Amino acid sequence: MTAFAPDSLVLNRKLPLWYQVSQSLRASILGRTPDASLRLPTEEQLATHYGVSVLTMRQALKELEAEGLISRHRRRGTFIEPGARRGAPRRLLGSIDAIVAQQSGELTTILGHGPTPVPGELVEYFPDEEVVVTYRRLRCDGESGEPTNWAENAVRPDVAAGLDVADLERWPMTKVLRDVVGVRISKITDTVEARLADPATADLLKVPLLSPILHYTGVTYDREGRVVDVARIRYRGDRFSFSVTVDAH
Repeated sequence: MTAFAPDSLVLNRKLPLWYQVSQSLRASILGRTPDASLRLPTEEQLATHYGVSVLTMRQALKELEAEGLISRHRRRGTFIEPGARRGAPRRLLGSIDAIVAQQSGELTTILGHGPTPVPGELVEYFPDEEVVVTYRRLRCDGESGEPTNWAENAVRPDVAAGLDVADLERWPMTKVLRDVVGVRISKITDTVEARLADPATADLLKVPLLSPILHYTGVTYDREGRVVDVARIRYRGDRFSFSVTVDAH
């Protein structure tokens, strides 16, 4: 059995540190390899890894414990719950790691990929490109195998040149772009709206035609202000909920 190794994290000082750490650790837990240890490093080790105080680390772990992803035992340590599932709505406070965590921990099948003419509805995002590289993926629940969502990403060709499709079977697109390809992401704009399942979506997600789905559009920008990726994800309406917390302080 291999040791559990959390991902690295670049902290954004404009957001609560405990929140960023909890989201990064959450993504690492849900995206861990099957043979990874269920035992987490100590609070002190995790705090050193993320470059935060033990108090901040403790607050991050408390968040994950409340969600049911981990359990903490005096003198024994902290352990990942083997049957933990992603059921509770996530608080999205503007962290890229929150996006990664939202998409982690599912079984991903690549449905297809390759260059295509820029779709008419995406021309505004890629005004200087004639083609984009499209990646289509189906995600299923890690325990039941039930389809939960399918994603279609349109990626700028020069960025897609650095993508390995095998990475997309293991990690979300956002993580691959940032941590593997090296895209310096400046922001991601999210839009979620209710729609009715079209024939393709109904077939892939195993839901009745015209049943409610959540349609998510995420537009990823780099530091130069270019759109590098437009994600369009169709979620089963009975499996997902989204919540946003606005802090007035």
